[in-house]
Amino acid sequence: MYTVKQGNTLEDAKWKFKSDLHTHSIVSGHAYTTLMENIDFCSSEGIKILGSSEHGPHFPGGPHEAYFHNMRIIPRKIKGVTVLRGCELNIMNVQGDVDPGFERFRKVMDYCIASLHELVVAPMSLEENTQAIINAVNRYPEIIILGHTGNPNYPIDQEKIVKLAKEKDIIIEINNSSLGNGSRKGSRSNCQRIAELCMEHGVKVILSTDAHINSEIGRFDRSIMLLDEIEFPEALVMNEPEKLMRYLHERGIATDVD
Repeated sequence: MYTVKQGNTLEDAKWKFKSDLHTHSIVSGHAYTTLMENIDFCSSEGIKILGSSEHGPHFPGGPHEAYFHNMRIIPRKIKGVTVLRGCELNIMNVQGDVDPGFERFRKVMDYCIASLHELVVAPMSLEENTQAIINAVNRYPEIIILGHTGNPNYPIDQEKIVKLAKEKDIIIEINNSSLGNGSRKGSRSNCQRIAELCMEHGVKVILSTDAHINSEIGRFDRSIMLLDEIEFPEALVMNEPEKLMRYLHERGIATDVD
């Protein structure tokens, strides 16, 4: 059985990881807490940055595009929590199309996650899944995070996607939900291989919860365990608030946020 070495591990550093950019509220249609309940939880737990990233409008039960357009009214800081305006875009096809209506709200977004979802697009071949991600990233500079790329239902050319992330200076998420017993079962080996490739190529990763209830926000236990097993360097993990905001500002994102 693998034993994590003591000292200089992500487990030791986890107190710094006070950002979660992949979270959902009741607005996504299948989550169970409100945005304010999510913010209250973050405030009580010392989480400094909350990214609210509802599913794009084409996801069953997802919010209308008007919801995203109106996110501009959300204060940047509430109860000591910085709130970032995000969206988990649905990649629709091999051409890399995303949710209809995105063109009308894209300017409001601080960032977007791009993901493949079974309820939106049927799994394709490895080559098609890979090309769909490449095309979406090339078309939409708002995509700065690739969501749950370890999903075994959507096989991808892992090295090609990691090299794409390196070229575009975007982030691959390590999705804590994918490593549990819920959706996307069988993701762990894929996630580990992708993380190893990120380490090899110097690609940034971000720990995410994909939380659909507030009590899960900021819980990265399974992701940290996986990364510690391969001795993944803390320098490539983007959850430290100052590091994350510096990256966003360098990309011209959320420049009105301290």
